[in-house]
Amino acid sequence: MRGLRHARQAAGALLLAVLLAACAHQSPVALAPGTRLPPQAELTGTPFFPQERYQCGPAALATLLNARGVRIDPEALVPQVYLPARGGSLQAEMVAAVRRQGLLAIAVEPTLDALLEEIAAGRPVLVLQNLGLDVLPRWHYAVVIGYDLDRRQVVLRSGTEARRVTPIGVFMNTWDRAKRWGFVVLAPDDPPPDVKPDAWLEAASGLEALGRWPQAHAAYRAATRRWPDQALAWFGLGNAAYALGDGAGAEQALRQALRLRPDWALAWNNLAHVLAQRPCPRAAREAARCAVGLAPDHADIRRTLDGLARADAGGGRCAEVPACPAP
Repeated sequence: MRGLRHARQAAGALLLAVLLAACAHQSPVALAPGTRLPPQAELTGTPFFPQERYQCGPAALATLLNARGVRIDPEALVPQVYLPARGGSLQAEMVAAVRRQGLLAIAVEPTLDALLEEIAAGRPVLVLQNLGLDVLPRWHYAVVIGYDLDRRQVVLRSGTEARRVTPIGVFMNTWDRAKRWGFVVLAPDDPPPDVKPDAWLEAASGLEALGRWPQAHAAYRAATRRWPDQALAWFGLGNAAYALGDGAGAEQALRQALRLRPDWALAWNNLAHVLAQRPCPRAAREAARCAVGLAPDHADIRRTLDGLARADAGGGRCAEVPACPAP
């Protein structure tokens, strides 16, 4: 018993030393030049779901989803995100669970400025922390809901604490050890003014990958309105429209994608599929030949042309495809 007591004392001393070191090396609240933030912000209306049995992943995710208006409790999320063999939740499962709700999981840029800007804009942020050491990690999900620059603090929904106040330096240490990973949840039809097009389109493609076509269509449509010069937004819109049975909308979107990127073989290939279904077999073959000319080694594109070579030459009145650029 005496040896056990000494071991516990040594472990406690080591833990205290780690905590003191973390406090002693707090990062200063150094924001990038030009960053404009209110000195304090706290999203007090953010829901809270304490949960111990399945750790923190389902509870943190339920917090974020309910803040976005999805009524769901942590227990309903456990089968989607909790992996018993690992004793926790992986980041991929957390993001996929958001997409299953028809919402976008947008990665937060890994800077303190970007994190606090999300809070100031009214969007809580789910973050991954390492509350242990690099060699002995203790992974933890929490939701950042507030900050106070004067007091150098952030406020978290964390574990069983509805309002965990943490020094910014200590928080940054734990976030650093988790590679500064985090995301916000957004509706697919309303990109906020500060979101980057790459981040939005990547999240929209995640909805597409899960077959959430109405939500993917809404996300891509919103992207074409916000960033009309993004060919990928029009390409995604065309694919989503095609999946929803809107041939005319798909053709229009893919043609716009090709106006912006005339040498995009996949856009020519998908346009060929849309034209074949309309049906416009002659124009479809022209589009498929262009796709093969631009990507002659792409097996799927070659199969498209092979299939169209046997198509009926009939069809209704169809607009000509644009001129194919030289490969």
